[in-house]
Amino acid sequence: MDFVFIINSILLGVGLAMDAFSVSLANGLNEPSMKRRKACLIAGVFAFFQALMPMIGWICVHTIVEIFGAFDAFVPWIALALLTFIGGKMIFDGVTGKDSGEEAVGVGIGALLIQGIATSIDALSVGFTIADYDLFHAVTAALIIAAVTLVICIGGLAIGKKVGTKLSGKAQIFGGIILIGIGLEIFISSFLG
Repeated sequence: MDFVFIINSILLGVGLAMDAFSVSLANGLNEPSMKRRKACLIAGVFAFFQALMPMIGWICVHTIVEIFGAFDAFVPWIALALLTFIGGKMIFDGVTGKDSGEEAVGVGIGALLIQGIATSIDALSVGFTIADYDLFHAVTAALIIAAVTLVICIGGLAIGKKVGTKLSGKAQIFGGIILIGIGLEIFISSFLG
């Protein structure tokens, strides 16, 4: 492996992790008293999906490229729908005071999996950029992307928790707005890019 490959993989990881960072920030805002173990789980789920999606894309390029090409048009719609649903629920719960007890319920495993898929689904297209890699290099790039995502998401959760403690009850609404904004950004940038 050469230095350029590693740097490219790190930079790719940083670029792909930005949506996951923003959602991590929103999760930290939503649950300011989150335990370290849960924060690591959340960051781990995002890292897993950020590594999985490029590998799925790589496999598609090497097997069923026609089907993947047709699916690519739906990626922004899927991300928008998933993040709008989760963000809308957070806003609704924040406005109605549904989770206004001492401690917010926080993100559940179902919502976390949806967030992981929604923030990484655009990484499927990375499979095309690494299509000329052999299996070893593709897996290595995916693992580097996962490691970068893990670190970035832990940072996002920590920042969100710190700010969430200061914002108290309004943090859940703000986190929901962030998620919807991310969905819109993915959707709009797919038509502009």
